Amino acid sequence: MQWETVIGLEIHAQLATSSKIFSASSTQFGAEANTQANAIDLGMPGVLPVLNKEAVHMAIKFALATNAEIGRRSVFARKNYFYPDLPKGYQISQMALPIVGSGTVDITLDDGAVKSIGLTRAHLEEDAGKSVHDLFPGQTGVDLNRAGTPLLEIVSEPDMRSAKEAVAYAKKIHSIVRYIDICDGNMQEGSFRCDANVSVRPVGTEKLGTRAEIKNVNSFRFLERAINFEVERQIDLLESGGEVVQETRLYNADDDETRSMRSKEEANDYRYFPDPDLLPVVVEDALIESLARSMPELPEQRRNRFISEFQLSDYEAGVLTADRATADYFETVLSTSGAGARLVSSWIGGELFSRLNKDGLELSDSPVDVDRFSGLMSRIHDNTISGKIGKTILDHMWESDADVDQIIDREGLRQISDSSEIEKMIDNVIAANPSQLAEYRQGKEKLLAYFVGQVMKASRGKANPAQLNELLREKLKG
Repeated sequence: MQWETVIGLEIHAQLATSSKIFSASSTQFGAEANTQANAIDLGMPGVLPVLNKEAVHMAIKFALATNAEIGRRSVFARKNYFYPDLPKGYQISQMALPIVGSGTVDITLDDGAVKSIGLTRAHLEEDAGKSVHDLFPGQTGVDLNRAGTPLLEIVSEPDMRSAKEAVAYAKKIHSIVRYIDICDGNMQEGSFRCDANVSVRPVGTEKLGTRAEIKNVNSFRFLERAINFEVERQIDLLESGGEVVQETRLYNADDDETRSMRSKEEANDYRYFPDPDLLPVVVEDALIESLARSMPELPEQRRNRFISEFQLSDYEAGVLTADRATADYFETVLSTSGAGARLVSSWIGGELFSRLNKDGLELSDSPVDVDRFSGLMSRIHDNTISGKIGKTILDHMWESDADVDQIIDREGLRQISDSSEIEKMIDNVIAANPSQLAEYRQGKEKLLAYFVGQVMKASRGKANPAQLNELLREKLKG
C-alpha cells in the first residue's frame, strides 16, 4: 500500500517583551531558578492578572505579516493544566476567540515550486515553567522563571506532506517572527519550539489518519528526523495489523526515535472556560493602522528587492534574506565598502558562512564584525588584494582584532599591480619551462593554467590576476 504523510505544526514563539504576559516579572533568560516568578505567575489567592498590551501588539504584527485575520474581539480562557510547572492548576490561553485567525504562509520547495500552507489561528497564552530531571537523583525540580512568559501559539492546517515541507514552513515562520522583532527565535533557549502532529493515510483517501503529536522539538534538524521516524513507525504499525494510538510523544535525539509520553487529551479534557479576571480584548482600526505603518520590510519583499535592485539570483537573494541579521549585514557592507553586490553576496554566503558553520557560530557572534568585513571587501574591490589573498586575510581577522590594512602591511600581502614587475616574473617562468612553451604554441592551450600557477607561485599569490592573465597571454604568443 502507498501511504501519504499528513503534517500540521503548532509553533510556540516566546514574545520578546521585557515582562510577562500578566505580571511585571522579568522574562530575561538565564536567571537563577525561581527568582523571576511572582505571586501572579503562581496564581496565589487574591491576585489579579493584567494583560501586557505589547504582547497584543506583537500578535497583531504577526497577523499583518501573514495576511491573517485579526480578531477584533478575543477572549482569554482558563485551560485546566495538571502539571507542577504551572502550580496554579490552569493555563491562561485563548480558545474560541483567538487574537489571530486564518491566514497563509508560502514556502519554497526543493524544486523551486511555491506552496501555500494555511494558518488555522495564532493565539496568546502564558508559558509554563520548566521541569528539571537531571539535577536531583530520583527527584524532579521545577524552575518557575518561565511561567507566565508570553507565547504566541501558531497553528497550521495539516497541509504539509513531508518532513522537508514541515521544516521549510517552520523556517519561514522563524524568519517572519525575527524580521518583525516579536521573538528572538533562539531554539536552544526554548524561545521557538515546535510540536508536530503527524499521521499517515492511504494515498487517494480523504479521511485523516490517527495522529500522534511530537512535543517540544527545538531544532530544525531534529524536527525533520523526528517526523521521518514517526512516519515510518506509523506505517510499520499499520502494515503489521496494528493501530495508531492518538498520543503525545517525545523525540529522543540520542536514539533518533520518538517515545510515548502520555495519551493525547482532547479539548474537552482541558475544560476551558472564560477567565473571570480578564476582560475581552477589543482591537480598534486605529491600532491596526498604526502597527501596519511600523512594520519592517518582510523577507519575501526584501528578497524580491535584492533580485531586482542588485541583480542577484533567486538562490543568492534567498540565502541573504532568510535571516534579517544577514540581510542587514549584507546591505551595510554594500553601502560602506564600494564593492559590488555579487562580490559581497558570494563572500558572505561562502567564506563567511563556512567559517561560522565550522565554529558553530551565529552571525551575531562572528569574530569579524560588519565594519572589518566591509574593509576586506573594499580592498578586494579596489585590487589592493586578490580574492585568494582575501581568504588568507580573513583567516587572520578571525583570530585577531586587526583590520584588513594592518594585516596587509604586517604580512606583506599587498597585491602586485606593477606591470613591469609581473612581466619579469612571467619572463623567468617562460625561460624555465621551454618544453611547456613549445607545447602551448603548438596548440595545447590548457597549459595556460600551468603558467598562471607558476607565476602565482613566484609572486607568492600576490600578482594581480587580471593583469597576469593579460600579460601572460601576450608573452606566450611570442
